[in-house]
This record gives sequence, structure tokens and C-alpha cells, in this order.
Amino acid sequence: MAGLAAKRARKQRAFRWTVLIVLGTFFLLPLAAMVEFSTRNSETWPLLVDWPQLSATYPDLANGIVSSLGQAALTSLLMLVLLVPTAIWVRLRLPKLRPLVEFLCLLPLTIPAIVLVVGLAPVYAWVNYLIGGSSLTLVFAYTILVLPYAYRAIDAGLSAIDVKTLAEAARSLGSGWMTVIWRVVLPNIRSAVLSAAFLTVALVLGEFTIASLLHRTNLQVAIDYLGKSSATMSVAVSLAALLLAFVLLIVLSLFGDRRTTAKEKS
Repeated sequence: MAGLAAKRARKQRAFRWTVLIVLGTFFLLPLAAMVEFSTRNSETWPLLVDWPQLSATYPDLANGIVSSLGQAALTSLLMLVLLVPTAIWVRLRLPKLRPLVEFLCLLPLTIPAIVLVVGLAPVYAWVNYLIGGSSLTLVFAYTILVLPYAYRAIDAGLSAIDVKTLAEAARSLGSGWMTVIWRVVLPNIRSAVLSAAFLTVALVLGEFTIASLLHRTNLQVAIDYLGKSSATMSVAVSLAALLLAFVLLIVLSLFGDRRTTAKEKS
């Protein structure tokens, strides 16, 4: 029996390594090709990190980068302001509405982006008339687009703690509801909030369809235009955006692990 168990363990280990190697090759090979292609011109990466020169040489790309960073920051802020208090309040005071809120938040996941654009086009005609055609107005559309992912992250964080007990304990000590949300519940779901913010940033930085069809500027639209004139720079910017997403993910993971270790020590 021991020999059979050891043989089975070796097969499982070989299977895991095979899957890991195949998936690693599948994901890393395109990245390696992007690195090789983007380094054919020795001036590409130095130009990419020289912001004044990049702005002068590729003003549309610089505008797209600034627009996407602003969209990511504002979308994350708007999403958290709308979703975090709502999710906490529904869980504490209106638990019967939780299925309805979950359905509404997950609904954008079932609607293709092209269909969303068809519905948003008349709305953005009024937005253009009232506010203007700034690319930052995409924040409203992106907030709807990220709801399914952000809601799942925040809901998972709330499910991991006893929200009602914490709220009742704080209320019994005289805390108001805003204090309960801000100083009691929110610190306990900080990792979930960071996960929602990271997912929002990753989605906004990679979004193309809505921005393109609504004639707005963001990073992906700028990369698409740039690819028609400078393929090397276009690939380099795409690779840099991917690396930024990986770095954000690593930072989030390290932050979550550090908080978990600190809780275990306490």
C-alpha cells in the first residue's frame, strides 16, 4: 500500500508540474516575444521612461496614459464610495434585499460591452451637452462595468467577518452608524477593498471597446492608434501596462499577507 501511495503521489506531482510548465509557456512565451520585439529599437524603452520626450514625440500616447490613470483613480473612488457603504448597510439593516442588490451588481457581467455602448450612447449625448466631452466622463460607464468584480470582492470580505456582532458591539458603546462603517467594519475588510480597487484599476487600464465606440481617449485607444505608426512603441507600452498590473497584484498580495501575519501574531 505504501508503494502504491508513493507511486500515486509521484504521478500527481508529475501532472502538476506538467500543467504548470504548459501554462507557464502559454503565458510567458507571448511576453517574451513582446520583450524581443520591443527591444529591436534601442530607443524605445528609454523614450518610454522619459516623460517630457515621450510627451513631445507621442502627445496622443501621453494624453492616453494621463486619461487612463485619471479614469482608474476616479472610477476606483466612485466605486468604493457607492458600493462599500451599500454592501455594509444591506448586510446589516436590509438582508432581504441582498439577492436583489447582488443581481443588480452582477447584471453588467451578462451584457456585452457593445450592447452597453448602444445603451450608453444616448446617455453620453446628454453628458456631452451638460458636462462636455472629456475622457474622464467614462468614469460613469466604467463604474457600472466594474460592479460585478468589485461587489464579489467586497462581499467575500464581509462574509469572512461577523459584521452584525461587530456592529452591535460598537452600537452598544454609543457609536453612530457612520462610525460603525468607517472605524469598525471598513478596517476589517481592507484587503477586500484593496482587491476591489485593484480589479477596477486593471479593468480600466485594459478597457478599449467603450472608449473607442464613444470616441473617448484612454491608454488602449492610444495604443491602437500608435500601432499604425510605431509598432515597436505600441508593443512596449502594452507590455509596460501588463507589468504594472502584475506589480499591483504582487503589492496587493504582499499587503494582504502582512495583515494576515500581523493578525495571527496579535
